[in-house]
Parts: sequence; C-alpha cells; structure tokens
Amino acid sequence: MRTIRVVTLTETLLVALLAVLIVFGVFGAFLVSERQLNKVPVVEEPAVPEKVTAVLSVLRSSAVIVDEVDTVLKASAPAYALGLVRGTEILVDELQETIRQVRRDGQIREIEFVLGPPTAPPRHVQARVAPLGSRLILALVEDRTRERRVEAIRRDFVANVSHELKTPVGAIRLLAEAVGDARDDPEAVKRFAGRMVTESDRLTDLVQQIIELSRLQSDDPWAEPEQLELDEIIETAIDTVAIDAAARNTEVLATGDKGIVIPGGREQVTVAISNLVANAVNYSRDSTAVLIDVRRVDDRVEIAVTDQGIGIPQTELDRIFERFYRVDPARHRSTGGTGLGLSIVKHVAATHGGDIRVWSVEGHGSTFTLSLPTSPAPGGWPAGDELVQPDKEERP
Repeated sequence: MRTIRVVTLTETLLVALLAVLIVFGVFGAFLVSERQLNKVPVVEEPAVPEKVTAVLSVLRSSAVIVDEVDTVLKASAPAYALGLVRGTEILVDELQETIRQVRRDGQIREIEFVLGPPTAPPRHVQARVAPLGSRLILALVEDRTRERRVEAIRRDFVANVSHELKTPVGAIRLLAEAVGDARDDPEAVKRFAGRMVTESDRLTDLVQQIIELSRLQSDDPWAEPEQLELDEIIETAIDTVAIDAAARNTEVLATGDKGIVIPGGREQVTVAISNLVANAVNYSRDSTAVLIDVRRVDDRVEIAVTDQGIGIPQTELDRIFERFYRVDPARHRSTGGTGLGLSIVKHVAATHGGDIRVWSVEGHGSTFTLSLPTSPAPGGWPAGDELVQPDKEERP
C-alpha cells in the first residue's frame, strides 16, 4: 500500500525563502567581484615630513617641494607671489629643468634666472635645488633684485665719481702748465692762478659732497630722532648762503608758519634745506629773490623754496634727482654745482618718511617742496637704503 506524504504550507514557505537567499547571495558575490576587477589601485603619495614643513614655515626664502613627477606638494606664499608656482605646477622652465637634473644624479645645484613680464621691471632670482629624501626635491628661491640693483648703483656711482673728478683735476693740471708757460706775463699768471683756485674749490666741494652723501647713508636718523626747531634750521641755511647771495644781489626771504617742531636728525635736515636754498641762489638770476615758505599741512610740514631762475624743461623733471645729472652739462662750470645736492635732499627726505617735489617753468623759475612729518611714523623711520633709488642730480 503506497504512503502519501502531505506537504504543509510551512514547508513550502521555507523552501521558497531558501531559494531567494541563494539567488541574492549569488548576485551579491557577482557585484563584489565586479568591484574588485574595476577598482583602481591606490598609490601611496609621498608625504612631506612634519619637521620639514615646520622648518620651511620660518624660512624667508621661497620654498617649493615637488614629487617624482614634478607635482608641487608644498609651496610657500612667496613662491606663488613671485610667479614660480600656480596650483600644483612649476611655471619657470629653468627651475623645472634644474629639478629634473637633480633628480637624475642627486647633486645639489644653484641657478640664477630673471622673472617678470616684459612690461614690468625684471626680478633677479637665485634658486638652490637639492634632493629631499629618495623621492622629493626641494627648491629654495631667493629674490636678489635688490642686491643686483645695489651692485649696479655702486658701479655707476664709482664710474660717475671718476668722471666728475677727472674734470677739475685735468683743468688744474692744464692751468699749472699754462702758468709755467706764462711766467714772464704777470697778468696771465694772475688770471690762470685765479682759475686754479676756482677749480680747486670745485674739486673740494665735490669731494665734500661725496663724503656727505656717504655719511648720511650710513647714519640712522630714525633711531633716536631729535625735536628740531624748523625756524632755527632755516636761519642756518640762510646764513650758509649769505655770501653767495650778496655777490649776486639776491635776497633770501623766509615766510610762513613759525614755531614748528619736527622730529629727525638735525644735521641731515639742515643739510637738505641748505642744499635747496643754495641751489636756488646758484640758479637764480642776479638781483632777484629766493623765497622759503613754511606751511603746516595736516600732520606734515612743507618747506617750499622758490627761485626766479632759468627753470627746468618738463622733459627733464624726472631726472634732476639723479646723482651727477645736469639738464645742461655745459652750465655747471659757471654755477659750480657738484650734481649731488638734490640727491642728498632726496635721501634725507626718504629716511625721514617724507618726500621732495618740484614745479618748474623754463625761463621763469622753480619751486622745490620738501615735505616732512611733524611726528615720528609708527614703528620708526623707514630705512633709507630701501627707499632711495641711487641718483645723479641737479638743476640745469
């Protein structure tokens, strides 16, 4: 007799549930397998050591760290400001090539190159590139623009001084020979001797101005400024030019605000104002007047020195503060100028936190305005060698 087993509803549900679980398990295994096949392997990037990062953060140099594929991992803010880096890319071809050479042989290298667009002043940059571990390269970059500018200034200054000294020295030699040839002519000897005195005075003034400029540039008037009575300094400047002014029948007048006190170096400010007044007297026409006008304007004092002289062409106004520069080189022999007076004024103005301006009309006269603060600037006076472009100066 055949036995018939009756399948209950519970057993049916269990079988169906088991089948569903098997299907989902197979499907899940398939998805995991696909993900493993399509997964991109992660390459560990070289990390910049924390100690290196700490050291770079206190360096004044522009620092750039790149990996083995020239990707910038870290760069200081000055590196971006100089235009060495943009994003994770080095923009300077010379620096990129040097980094590749260092990576190839592990040798430390130094290079110099010039940065900047054609429309801007060039920046002279020096880079030192060295391996940092086995995979990283470090580049330390210094902006040497100021050093190169100072070197160029010194070369030009030496060349200009040599040229200026040759003129009176050569003249004295020629006059001495002329005196020897004219020894039987008392009038000629007297005339040549007078010329020799004039040339020797010119030579003395030039040497004195060079010494004065060098000394002013080495002083620190901003370190401990004195309280200066401007009236007293202007009176000293007028006394300094009294003999020359009387010889030209030129009257020197002081007007404007009185009793103004300013901070600064006494000798430096006195030299600056005296040079402006002497310059005005030298280039004024005979029987005219030179006016020194003092005005307080907000937190500054403006000393304007006006003459009725020959004036300065507009095309030359930007150059008159250059050392040894003269609008008309042929005229300096009659005026006795050294070509350094206005350069000294510009230096003193800059080191005291002020400035010097000029207004002039050719054939009618000029006004030089020296502006100085009436109180010390916050944080002290600026350093003169960082503010003053080397010069060559003077009036026409």
